[in-house]
Amino acid sequence: MSAPSSRDDSIEADYLIETPLDLAKVAETMAGEQSSGTFVRVAGESDELRARSRASVLRIDEREPVPHASLPSAWLTRQRVNGPFRRARVTLSFPVANIGANLPTLAATVAGNLYDLGEVTGMRLLSLRVPRAYRERFDLPAHGVAGTRRLTGVQQGPMVGTIIKPNVGLSTQETAHLVRTLCEAGVDFIKDDEVCANPSHAPLDQRVRAVMREVRAFRERTGKRVMVAFNITDDTDAMRRHAELVEREQGDCVMASINWCGFSAIQTLRRSTPLVLHAHRNGFGMMSRDAALGIGFHAYQTLWRLAGVDHMHVHGLAGKFAQSDTEVTESARDCATPLAERLDDCVLPAFSSGQWAGTVPATFAATGSADLLFMSGGGILAHPDGPAAGVRSVRQAWDAVQSGTPLHDHAAHAPELRAALAFFGART
Repeated sequence: MSAPSSRDDSIEADYLIETPLDLAKVAETMAGEQSSGTFVRVAGESDELRARSRASVLRIDEREPVPHASLPSAWLTRQRVNGPFRRARVTLSFPVANIGANLPTLAATVAGNLYDLGEVTGMRLLSLRVPRAYRERFDLPAHGVAGTRRLTGVQQGPMVGTIIKPNVGLSTQETAHLVRTLCEAGVDFIKDDEVCANPSHAPLDQRVRAVMREVRAFRERTGKRVMVAFNITDDTDAMRRHAELVEREQGDCVMASINWCGFSAIQTLRRSTPLVLHAHRNGFGMMSRDAALGIGFHAYQTLWRLAGVDHMHVHGLAGKFAQSDTEVTESARDCATPLAERLDDCVLPAFSSGQWAGTVPATFAATGSADLLFMSGGGILAHPDGPAAGVRSVRQAWDAVQSGTPLHDHAAHAPELRAALAFFGART
């Protein structure tokens, strides 16, 4: 994780590159390609223009070479260039004036054609740093950690959430009934699954009205607010309409699959709704899973935080997905780190994927914080004694770790946790 720092007039980006060519020349090619240059100097490309607008190479930190290319390059084949393949961490600086407060163009500048350069057999955008003045030209989170705590009424400890399961197939009324059950079970947060947005068996407009009737009734009966993240992923105009409906029905939160909606749509949504914006990152593995290609979470979350989201998914510790615990931990810390000094723009890290009471110790040990959303789908809904026991088991696990008590010791006096350890522990 990189500390937030940058000159006031420039944006810095770190890359891992792999190439059989001279590292300095390749780094200069990268800088030229993503600013004022092309493969040859052209008319009008004066020294004055280059000094003002060309990206510059700040650092080259060579790493261990690899014997084989990570990615193919027809250009290198045509040049009859073979290995060994050198690797380096390269830092480039881009003039803010080239980009302006334009998020899609920022992404195109720090990434864009770099992935297609023939000179490289590996290219990964690792991290991104923006100056405070530049960050302030973009939307801040409307709620973030403090606002989510205020809306849910959870002032201490983690916010415990769950996901509507089955993912798809439930009717509108079945969904509303499940939400009632989950509210009564004691959750703080409920979200739609990313693949359930506006299905024919439970149209979104009907689902929002039916679910919010249950949420409002529970709130009036108990005084407890439960936040529901409705999946409004759609075209931009439709998402704005969906968000307006959620707001009219006194909802607090909407969710979008950010990779498939795009920067412009999420920015437009942020600027058109006061609701909490829950950013679901499904598809991120496609961009990040190969260590020699794509984008690291630090750079990824920086770009999306400039769009003004409030929550970011980080997956979960000891979860069901491919990310290592180290990557999940670093992702959560990135979310909790301001993008610029003396700026409160942190977002709430949302842990999910195979989470249950037994993954709580690893989560707390990794983060050292309870400023997070801990979501358990099956870990709550599949508890052998029902969802309410599932919620209690998760809360009991958090009570244990925050008091420094091993789970099995705490479980001696916590039957729901004891049942969870016996049931889920046999399946992990």
